[in-house]
Amino acid sequence: MIKKLENRKWKVLDSKKLLSKGTWMNLRQEKVQLPSGAIVPEWFVLEFPDWINVIAITKEGEFVMEDQYRHALGETHYELVAGVIDEGETPLEAAKRELSEETGYGGGEWQLFMTLSPNPTNHTNKSYTFLATGVEKLSEQHQETTEDIHVDIFKEEEVRELLESGQIIQALHSAPLWKFFALKNNL
Repeated sequence: MIKKLENRKWKVLDSKKLLSKGTWMNLRQEKVQLPSGAIVPEWFVLEFPDWINVIAITKEGEFVMEDQYRHALGETHYELVAGVIDEGETPLEAAKRELSEETGYGGGEWQLFMTLSPNPTNHTNKSYTFLATGVEKLSEQHQETTEDIHVDIFKEEEVRELLESGQIIQALHSAPLWKFFALKNNL
């Protein structure tokens, strides 16, 4: 049996906000003391809201994916449906809303599949991945002005090929998909 880890929390000696963008993103600088007594004068923390991802599989067993341009990298890649959990929403409510808005798909059976930290070194948020099976097209997309999302429908073997060929590079999307295939194949 794997032992439970002791939480060796750092002591915050000073904290100041450097940038505040409401609920979308904040940046703070902290002076921290480690359990060893060592002091780190500058530790930067990015505060983000929690995120969701959806592995959406239709009644026919096909994956509802999307492709979109990501400006920070200057590249377009395949991704899962994803988004921010709005204030007052549960992760499941946000996942269902994002699937509907970004693809027009909905319904089906939903379960929490995986919870990850985007970067526990300096991000405060978590990413919740849901597995939605038996989804179907219910409406048209309802994209925000900042979105240019194209919906793609893939067979299971095509999604595996996208992973293996490096065409799904978003780590918080590829990790749950790899888990899906590992569990499916009993690896």
